[in-house]
Amino acid sequence: MKKEEFYQHLCEELHQNRSLYPYYKLVDGTIQQQQFRKAYFLQRLDFIDKHIDLSRNPVIWDCGCGYGSTCLYLAMNGQPTYGTTLEFYADQIEQRKQYWNQYGDTRLFNYEYANVFDQNIPVEKFDYIILQDTLHHIEPLHEGLEIFYKALKKGGKLILIEENGGCLIKRAMLYKQRGSKRIISVYDDVLKKEVLMGNENIRSEKQWREAFAQTPFVLDSDSVQYIRRYFPFKYNDHNMQDVIDLEQKKAKNKTRCHYEYFGLNMVFTK
Repeated sequence: MKKEEFYQHLCEELHQNRSLYPYYKLVDGTIQQQQFRKAYFLQRLDFIDKHIDLSRNPVIWDCGCGYGSTCLYLAMNGQPTYGTTLEFYADQIEQRKQYWNQYGDTRLFNYEYANVFDQNIPVEKFDYIILQDTLHHIEPLHEGLEIFYKALKKGGKLILIEENGGCLIKRAMLYKQRGSKRIISVYDDVLKKEVLMGNENIRSEKQWREAFAQTPFVLDSDSVQYIRRYFPFKYNDHNMQDVIDLEQKKAKNKTRCHYEYFGLNMVFTK
């Protein structure tokens, strides 16, 4: 299933299941807002498509799978995926699997509610680990990276999809939201214990490079991608790709990328 078709079915699902709101606002707001969100969503899926070779029947772990959309997308393309989450809305996943059964085999998507630090992850189990809006929550970070490195096969890839911690607007929004308190402890009602978490501890490209430099991971420099620069007013109902192309053209300016772009994608290899 192509990502555009997946997106269309996802929008249909959102109209039927309002429990997925407000996490997914893809069908709400003006045409400009919808196209703005669609562009971001599809570019992230495109990054996954680009860096995962499904022809080799890989073993994939989506750590922090949330509502499971990425895992469902992969399932619709015949790819088994293991997902883990600590989100309170994990109970929505079964209902979602029932919806997506009409388009593919959702049995390919298996998941559990689990803290990565409590799991006994097999050594060299996975070809790919997807961390989408997840790694900034994992604390202590260096211990999490050690777990991911051991879990990957030699030559395996860690696919990092994050918001850009260097973006000036994002930094202002986060400071207003959580101040300077970047790490917190929260009580998990399912696990029945306190869990240490990054409090939207989003980092810049430089900060991620520094963190991974303390590990044996190797950054694929060609993989670094910045996305989402323009606001919704730039979009209309037919120019989404034109806006994306313009953003990518301007992304050649690294200073502009660091301070102006909201999304940051990177791949690290074992």
